[in-house]
Amino acid sequence: MTRVSLAEKLVAIIRRDVLTTVRYRNGFLLSAVGVLAEVVAFRYLARAIGPAFRPEGVDYFPFLIVGSGFYTFLITGVQAFLSTVQEAQQTGTLEVLLTTATPAPVLIFLSAFSAFAGKLVNLALFLVVGLLLFRVPLLHPDLVGVGLIFALSLAVAVAMGVFAAALQIAVQKGSAVIWVLGSVWFLTGTLFPVGTLPAPLRWAAWWIPVTHSLTGMRGALLLGKSTRELAPEILWLSVAVLVLIPASLAFFAWVLRRGRREGTLSAY
Repeated sequence: MTRVSLAEKLVAIIRRDVLTTVRYRNGFLLSAVGVLAEVVAFRYLARAIGPAFRPEGVDYFPFLIVGSGFYTFLITGVQAFLSTVQEAQQTGTLEVLLTTATPAPVLIFLSAFSAFAGKLVNLALFLVVGLLLFRVPLLHPDLVGVGLIFALSLAVAVAMGVFAAALQIAVQKGSAVIWVLGSVWFLTGTLFPVGTLPAPLRWAAWWIPVTHSLTGMRGALLLGKSTRELAPEILWLSVAVLVLIPASLAFFAWVLRRGRREGTLSAY
């Protein structure tokens, strides 16, 4: 597949997503209202707790905004990835889609782009409303560090989405991945610092990629840490990407081969 054809497919996906957003603009407006309501709730929660509580050296309100916003973006992106496969199964188009001339890895990339693009708008809105509307001071954020942490975290989330999609095709249980990711939120430092957990849970939290994503994002965006200071998080996430991306693609390819051999791709 040439770069031109891939670009054409990306443009087609962007056009489809934009048209869908325009067609269902009331849903987008409701999402925006929901974002505003959540930010206001976090603002009052931070005021109720008081300024003395400064987890990881930052005020509690920006701690909540970055943690909750970024965690929600990653989880809902994985959920959207899974929903794409479930929709194709329900409409009976999955088998046709997977037997086209477009290679499976390219289909995965295009699905991931579609899944996370819309969620990125919600994340941007959440951060803009939370950090700019309420005038949260940012200490010279390291944009290079933000970009690296974001890209690596997105790659990890894509790997999780591929695992979920493969499980959905294989045994119709892709939602198990979402359940696991949603069940460990308290270990990731989303709403309170990992340092407040008991030692065994802190050890478990260290192995969860999202923990390093949130720590790195807060460090780069709120504390202005340099890329060198973010090296532990960047290194851990890089290793996670190198392990999870090939493993998820291999698992997905194996599921496809088995499904084509047994004729179960369209089963739902």
